[in-house]
Amino acid sequence: MYIYQNTDYFNFSLDSVLLPNFVTLNKSVKKILDIGCGNAPIPLILSTKTKADIIGVEIQSEIYELAQKSVKINDLEDRIKIINNDILEFVKTEESDQFDVITCNPPFFKLNENSNLNDNLCKSIARHEIKLNLNDIFKVAKKMLKNNGIIGIVHRPERMIEIIEAMRKNNIEPKKIRFVYPKENEEANMLLIEGKKNGNPGLKILPPLYAHESNGTYSKEVLKYFEKE
Repeated sequence: MYIYQNTDYFNFSLDSVLLPNFVTLNKSVKKILDIGCGNAPIPLILSTKTKADIIGVEIQSEIYELAQKSVKINDLEDRIKIINNDILEFVKTEESDQFDVITCNPPFFKLNENSNLNDNLCKSIARHEIKLNLNDIFKVAKKMLKNNGIIGIVHRPERMIEIIEAMRKNNIEPKKIRFVYPKENEEANMLLIEGKKNGNPGLKILPPLYAHESNGTYSKEVLKYFEKE
């Protein structure tokens, strides 16, 4: 698998590898939406796990161009479609209740007067909630997911309560959570969470995922994810 990147923009990292390996995919999944797809790491990885059609929506034209190149070099233009648009505008013209699965690796940081914004606008948009916030994501999911469709996101643990509140506000019931730790005996620094549209209550906390061994190398589980790709 090949992915085009540019150091002037926000390049994909481990979180974009973990999410497509976390989200539930079964044979009934026919259509997937990736919100804020960047240079398309999540759609590309998902394409190795499902035969579903995948749409990635990316607001930044420079990054959209990279995503297009990434899809083309992997010869996946028949299965992955990348759209250059604001997701909030995209859903206004799209039919509701059409996706089985939605994924999103969103901006992690709130935008406020104390925000330490990068001078590079592309990086700022990727890191801070300038164009998209938590409620926006789940509002989109509420409209675009089929009944009992699922959404999976990766985020920061400190925002878990906000995430759950935003989910339930939009009729998304949290169903499973997995905390990601840099190493054993360290605090979690990532959160993987999946919710179901109009789902019944019942939340599973999965075993912890350790990203690295004590010597700093990737853990066996993470290495398996890279080997698959």
